[in-house]
Amino acid sequence: MTQSGPRVEQRPGPGLAVLTALVQALGTAALTRGEPADVGVAGYVLLVLSGLALADRHKRPRVNGIIVAAAIVTYHVLDRPDGITFMAPVIAASAAITAGHRWVAWGVAAASYAVWAVLDGPTAGRALTVAAILAGAGLVTEMGTEAVRLAKQAIREQRRLEEERRRRRASEERLRIAAELHDVLGHHLSLINVRAGVGLHLMAREPEEARLALDTIHRASAEALREVQSVLNTLYPTGEAAPRAPAPGLDRLDELTDDAGLPVRTVVDGEPRVLPAGVDRAAYRIVQEALTNVRRHAGAGAAATITVEYRPEALVIQIDNHGGAREPADAPAGNGIPGMRERAAAVGGTLATGPEPGGGWRVRADLPLDPEPAP
Repeated sequence: MTQSGPRVEQRPGPGLAVLTALVQALGTAALTRGEPADVGVAGYVLLVLSGLALADRHKRPRVNGIIVAAAIVTYHVLDRPDGITFMAPVIAASAAITAGHRWVAWGVAAASYAVWAVLDGPTAGRALTVAAILAGAGLVTEMGTEAVRLAKQAIREQRRLEEERRRRRASEERLRIAAELHDVLGHHLSLINVRAGVGLHLMAREPEEARLALDTIHRASAEALREVQSVLNTLYPTGEAAPRAPAPGLDRLDELTDDAGLPVRTVVDGEPRVLPAGVDRAAYRIVQEALTNVRRHAGAGAAATITVEYRPEALVIQIDNHGGAREPADAPAGNGIPGMRERAAAVGGTLATGPEPGGGWRVRADLPLDPEPAP
């Protein structure tokens, strides 16, 4: 997983400035066609200048606002015809407000109005009309700028939440892989340990039994390698590597019990059916961990019974440990039972563990399923 460096905020290019210059110049030319007053070269220069000046609005918003206002005021003081002259001032004011210079924007607007009123000498009606237009444009600019700010804030918050969800998914995936490795390695290594002890004990007296123990070690270690490789393959990006071993499920329960290292009896109640992948994998891992706990903590002569019950709305897995001098509850605390409980909870199920009345230990998992369709 790669880490990106600090994000550099990128300012918009000069596109809006060029667009504003063109709209003001061409729009004014179109609106004033046929009028007595002519915009003239000086008028077009001022309109284009006020638009192009916006290219610097984010770097120096206050100076930019003054330049734009001066160009537009000069245009009107020269008694050029009214046209599209509001775009550049509105955009400059918005940039200043966004940069935190709200009162500078309003001050420039008031000063511009005062200079125009003194130099142009408008009638009272025209002065009031322009004042009303300026106030309305200022309020619209304020509201529009605030709306844009809130929209950008919402987008940033959405990105932050998405990044947080991505990190949480990655953390959950790492925990899932850790749980898989715990189950795989714990089961197979404990089996190898038990069989190795048996082989060493019987090496001299019963070579055939020792050979069978070594054969079990060989198969268990190969299976452990395959399962570890399958789990680790999930760390590769899609398409780089495909799992070489099938995902463990109850269809491989016979393999699990054959290599359990102790007598195991399996009872199936109900009609077996295809299970959701998550439930199937959780059931397999719970059985695997339960057998591992029996092998680790139970005494000599221990045996286990696995009951798989297919109900219409649930899969019930029960592992009973019969016999043995020591129960799992007496062993040092580990990750076995909490891990099984987390696997059951991950698919919406529950897990209960405890001693049996007649001796031994029971693990029972209730894993919910979608109800079977009515025939």
